[in-house]
Amino acid sequence: MRRHVLVPLAIAPALPPRASTLHDLGGSTMGTSWSARVMAPGGARAALLEDLQRQLDLVVAQMSHWERDSNLSRFNSAPAGNWHRLPDEFFTVLSYALEVAEASGGAYDPCAGALVDAWGFGARQRYNEANFYAPLPAASAAIVARGDRQRMRLDAGSRRALQPGGVRIDLSSVAKGYAVDLLARCLEAQGLHHYLVEIGGELRGAGTKADGQPWWVALEGVPDAGGGAGQTTVALHGLAIATSGDYRRYFEHGGRRASHTLDPRTGTPIRNDVASVTVLHTECMAADALSTALSVLGPDEGLAFAESRHLAARFLLRQSGGLREVVSSAYQELLQ
Repeated sequence: MRRHVLVPLAIAPALPPRASTLHDLGGSTMGTSWSARVMAPGGARAALLEDLQRQLDLVVAQMSHWERDSNLSRFNSAPAGNWHRLPDEFFTVLSYALEVAEASGGAYDPCAGALVDAWGFGARQRYNEANFYAPLPAASAAIVARGDRQRMRLDAGSRRALQPGGVRIDLSSVAKGYAVDLLARCLEAQGLHHYLVEIGGELRGAGTKADGQPWWVALEGVPDAGGGAGQTTVALHGLAIATSGDYRRYFEHGGRRASHTLDPRTGTPIRNDVASVTVLHTECMAADALSTALSVLGPDEGLAFAESRHLAARFLLRQSGGLREVVSSAYQELLQ
């Protein structure tokens, strides 16, 4: 099997303070697990665990589409014509998601919650529950034609958002990455600069371990897809990683895989042979959203998008007998 190693172009040689101890922390959040490996003083464990969990609870309270009383759920169920003051974190994430939507020509869309729900990937009437039926083409087309993102309005000055009626925000492809960044910032605010934090496979790392080695992690592969991609490890030193894959949530529809990655422009699951896209970025929120956008754009448009923005991206494409790997120039520059 081919093995690849990715190393950032600049690594700071500073070691953790001598009094530091490696703390392994973790728990549950957002329907998955989270973990943190932190070089910190010996007696810091309990306080660190409480501080990090507080950051995660904040994201859930504001941006979860599973919690009926979250800020996001209340916005989605609000009547038409109402302006809503959003918490700063919610407004930051939604604003960034809308920027990616604009840049990608609508291939990424945080206002596609109605489409996500229709295909059974929302919080209720799930694709794996009894009596679920995929939407008819006309129903998906009607949601797309409604132009929910174009009807949305944000006011940056007051940090408010207008609910024009029926718009359902879904931040599941960006909020988890933002939560990873919050964990990192929480640690750094306490002077802790040597850590690896992770939520559901999305990671961000900085500094080194006690022996001076960076935090080595393996890039996520595609289960049961055969060979072709090789094994890749990366030194997470001032970098974050997020992967979007068609194997996480899907069902068979019309003889094809209907994955949770939907194309908001067509109203249907992607059908471009993309099995996964991994993005490396300094911010996990960006890596999270951009990996989804590139998955929808596909290997041609997506690679052009990545090249134009100097994004480090890896596409794994399904082909007969295995996978084909396509990488951007910025990704190639990290290869050692």
